[in-house]
Amino acid sequence: MTQSEIVETPAGDARVTWHPATGRAGIVLAVSHGAGGGIGAQDLQALAAALPAAGVTVALVEQPWRVAGRKVAPAPKTLDTGWRGLWPALEKKGLPIVAGGRSAGARVACRTARELDARAVLALSFPLHPPGKPEKSRADELLGAGVPVLVVQGGNDPFGRPEEFPDGSYELIGVDAADHGLSVPKRAALTQQEALGTVVDGVRKWITALV
Repeated sequence: MTQSEIVETPAGDARVTWHPATGRAGIVLAVSHGAGGGIGAQDLQALAAALPAAGVTVALVEQPWRVAGRKVAPAPKTLDTGWRGLWPALEKKGLPIVAGGRSAGARVACRTARELDARAVLALSFPLHPPGKPEKSRADELLGAGVPVLVVQGGNDPFGRPEEFPDGSYELIGVDAADHGLSVPKRAALTQQEALGTVVDGVRKWITALV
C-alpha cells in the first residue's frame, strides 16, 4: 500500500509517496520528476509498480515547487536545496539509497550524490544539452557524480541521444525510437509497453546488483 508524507525543506514542503517493497527491502530508490511534469510520468510509475517485488522500496519525490502548485521550476540551486532537505526522511528507512530522477531531476541527483552519500544514481532521460545546442553540454554533472550511475536514454531524445554521450564509467541503456519522455511513436518497431519493459528490466537488474 502506498503512503504519502509531506517533508519540510528549506525550499518549501516536498511530498514523498512511498511504494514499499513487498518482501524484505534491501534498498530505496528515491526518484524525482523533471521540470515539465510530475511523478505521474510513465517511466516513474512503471518503476514504482514493478520494483517493490524485487525488494526495492520506491520513493516518488515531488519537489517543493510542484507541491506549491507552481508551473515553472526554480533555479538548479533551489532544486538542490529541496533535494538535500528531504534526504533525512529517506534515510529513516535505514537502507542504502539510490538517488534518481528524470531530466532536471537526474541533474539534481548527479550534483548532490557524493555529498549525500547516495549508493548510486539513476538518471532517466538525462538532459545532456538543450535541444539543438550540443555545445552547451552538461556532461560534467553526469561524469562528476562520484558514484555508480545508470543512464536510461531514448534513442530520439532531443536533449541527447545515446551516441552523443561521452565515454565514462557510467552504464547506459538506450530505448530505441523513444523521445525525452521515453515515449515511442506508433510506427516504431517496439510498442510503448515493450519500451517501458526495457526500462524496468534494465533498472531492476542494475539496482538489485547494488544490494
